[in-house]
Amino acid sequence: MGERFLKLIMDILSQPAVLVALISLIGLLLQKKPASEVIKGTTKSFLGFLVIAAGANILVGALDPFGKMFQEAFHVNGVVPNNEAIVAMALTKYGSATALIMFFGMIANILVARFTPLKYIFLTGHHTLYMACMFAIILVVSGLKGAGLIIVGAIALGLTMAIFPAMCQPFMRKIVGNDNVGFGHFSSLGYILAGLVGKVVGKGSRSTEKINFPKGLGFLRDSSVTIALTMTILYLVIALFAGPSYVEKELSNGTHYLVFSVIQAVTFAAGVFVILSGVRLVLAEIVPAFKGISTRLVPNSKPALDCPIVFPYAPNAVLIGFFCSFLGGIVGMAILGWAGAVIILPGVVPHFFTGATAGVFGNATGGIRGATIGSFANGLLITFLPVFLLPVLGDLGFANTTFSDSDFAGTGIILGNIADSFGSVGVTLFVTAVLVIAVLFGLRKKSRNENEKISA
Repeated sequence: MGERFLKLIMDILSQPAVLVALISLIGLLLQKKPASEVIKGTTKSFLGFLVIAAGANILVGALDPFGKMFQEAFHVNGVVPNNEAIVAMALTKYGSATALIMFFGMIANILVARFTPLKYIFLTGHHTLYMACMFAIILVVSGLKGAGLIIVGAIALGLTMAIFPAMCQPFMRKIVGNDNVGFGHFSSLGYILAGLVGKVVGKGSRSTEKINFPKGLGFLRDSSVTIALTMTILYLVIALFAGPSYVEKELSNGTHYLVFSVIQAVTFAAGVFVILSGVRLVLAEIVPAFKGISTRLVPNSKPALDCPIVFPYAPNAVLIGFFCSFLGGIVGMAILGWAGAVIILPGVVPHFFTGATAGVFGNATGGIRGATIGSFANGLLITFLPVFLLPVLGDLGFANTTFSDSDFAGTGIILGNIADSFGSVGVTLFVTAVLVIAVLFGLRKKSRNENEKISA
């Protein structure tokens, strides 16, 4: 019974659509909206995230054969970063700890947002699950168990869910044009790097969305057309290298390998189109609904949403970011091979989602140059960081997959090395210290605001 209940909680909280619908429902009820508006807002928020998830599934399905063709074409083997794969393996051993850390971590996130300056409520449920799982692995390896494991893991998760959105917010204000929405996707280190690179290299560079096409190529101003045509070229090139025999026997079920490649490329473009539609639907509903929570429960808080939330603001940067991040992954793989280190293969799915987002961040601060060089830097980062994460994951460090996004690696490397050096006591003290600092900053800010009101 207990395990079934934990599974129910984990399944509810790990689904962004369900989580966002619940938040919308609570927010609208707190605002005492009429029943018709509550039903409409909750349903549209739910629907919007399901549309985003459907688009993401279309993308992943189209990218899977691309990744297989790439490995066949260039005969490379190594560790393939994939969050879903490593978490699926880990949950067989750490499932209960992960579920409890996730549940109490989400409560900790709300408390952190309520009592510290980190006013972000993280709503990307599947990433919360992945981070909870990684904390469970590292803390168990460090020697923590029982209530101590859950408490330290939950506090660490709650802090992580608020700190990374806070770090991304200066860039989000620039991308979105307001301060209403936060960013909740655990590859923030790569996006921040892209934004900073954009600042350095992008002076005078025009936005990716202002690329001038000749009149005869005016149709390329439509991002869906651009993505479809560009991906078609890329798929065809990789298919030619992989060869008709492999593609038709292993992937296309007998369909001509060039026809199959074109279909997958345009399917990819369709996935992007679906995602953009879902994002617009969610933004129209979640921000007004969240006002109830922001006003009543956690004053001045913001919803931190998944990475596709920024795609509509720079669709050209999405495509540029994917290409350049994937190129960075290939260069990073070559460097690791030359250095004799563990080879991290460029996972097409993580490079699309993190690279596309890095492209948007880089474009916001540095136009075309920022999008190009910033997303390339992201590709290098998510290739090199997993190498240093593998040793702290215990037995799972020897698996042929690992966590793919930069924040998992960054936090895992820090906590894992503290655990290696100082054991469970060191990890507990570190997490406690970060919490105390956050609370003290919150008290200081509250005191300063009260003094300003008195003097006014």
